[in-house]
Amino acid sequence: MAGRRITTLDIRELIRYIRETTNDSAVHRMTGLNRRTIQRYRRWAASQDLLVGPLPAPEVLQALVSTTLTAPPPPQTTSSVEPYRAIVIDLLARSTETAAIHQRLQERGFTGSYSAIRRFVAALAPAEPDVTVRVETAPGEEAQVDFGAAGRMLDPTTGRLRRAWAFVMTLSWSRHQYVEFVWDQTVATWLLLHRHAFEHFGGVVRRVKLDNLKAAMTTASVDDPQVQHAYRECAEHYGFLIDPCRPRTPEHKGKVESGVHYVQRNFLGGRTPTSISQANADVLRWCLTTAGQRTHGTTKTQPLLRFTTVEQTQLLPLPTTPYDLAIGKLATLHRDGHVVFDQAFYSAPFRLVG
Repeated sequence: MAGRRITTLDIRELIRYIRETTNDSAVHRMTGLNRRTIQRYRRWAASQDLLVGPLPAPEVLQALVSTTLTAPPPPQTTSSVEPYRAIVIDLLARSTETAAIHQRLQERGFTGSYSAIRRFVAALAPAEPDVTVRVETAPGEEAQVDFGAAGRMLDPTTGRLRRAWAFVMTLSWSRHQYVEFVWDQTVATWLLLHRHAFEHFGGVVRRVKLDNLKAAMTTASVDDPQVQHAYRECAEHYGFLIDPCRPRTPEHKGKVESGVHYVQRNFLGGRTPTSISQANADVLRWCLTTAGQRTHGTTKTQPLLRFTTVEQTQLLPLPTTPYDLAIGKLATLHRDGHVVFDQAFYSAPFRLVG
C-alpha cells in the first residue's frame, strides 16, 4: 500500500489488519502506511461499525468511503502576518529585528506566533550565510565597546530633535550590556561613559577591546597604535588594558557589533523619537529585562543570569574614587600672549610665543 493511492480493496485489507490487532506499529509493518493514517482509518472504521461482523461488499464500502471518509483539511497557505505586510516591510526598512517586529505587531492587535513572523520575514528577505570564527574569553576578562547611530532624540534643554549616539559596552563572556545615549563622541564623553559602565557592572574588566575611535586613539596602526593621553590615564586609574582592533576589522569586536545592532533593531526599532533622558531610563530597564533575560543565540543562556552568577564576581574591584577627567592638548602661544583651549583663552608669558 505504501507510496500509492489507497483503493477500496486496500481499505478492506487495512480494516482486516486493524481488526486483528490494536497495535498500530504492527499494522504499519504489514502495510507500510503512516501511523497517523492508520489511526485515522481505525477511528473511521469504528464510527461505521466495521470492526465487527462481516465487511460490506466492495461497491458498498466504496460508497461508504465516498460519503463518510473526509479528506484532511488542506494546509494553510496564507500567513497570519499577511494583513500586516506593509507594517512589516516598513519596520524591516528601518532595520528592526524580528523580535521587535513581533512586539510592534502585538501592539497593533496581532495574535499570531513569533514563528509566523520569522517565516514571513524570511520569505520577504532570505538571509545570506554569514561565516565567521567565534572567539571566547574567560569571565571578567574582556569588554567590547563601540558607538552606534541612535537616530534623533529630543533635547530637554532646547525642546528640539538632535542626532544621538548609542554607547554600548558588552561583556564578552556573559554578553551582558550597558547602553547609554549621548549627543557626541568627544574624549570627555567617552571617558565618562566608561565610568558609568563600570559603576553599573560594579567592577572593571581586565581588557577593553575597541575600534579606532578618535576619542580613544590618536593614530590607528597595525604595529604602533597611539592611545589618547586622557584615555591612557583612565585605563591606568581603573586597571584595564586598552586593546584596539586592527584598522578596518570590525569583526574583531563582533560581540559589541552585534550588541549595537541589537539595540538599534530591538530597543530603537519602530519607536517614535523621545527625550534622551527618558530613552536612557528606558534602555537601562531594557538591558535588565528584554536584553538581559533573553536566551542568547550563541551562549544559549540568559546574559544577566551568566553575569550575576559567574562573571560579576570575576571583575576587578572599582577604585575608591572615580577617574577625575583631565584632557591634554598641545597648544601654541599666539602673538597676543594667549592660548586657546575648549573655546576659552588663557594668558601665558610672552617669552613663550610660538
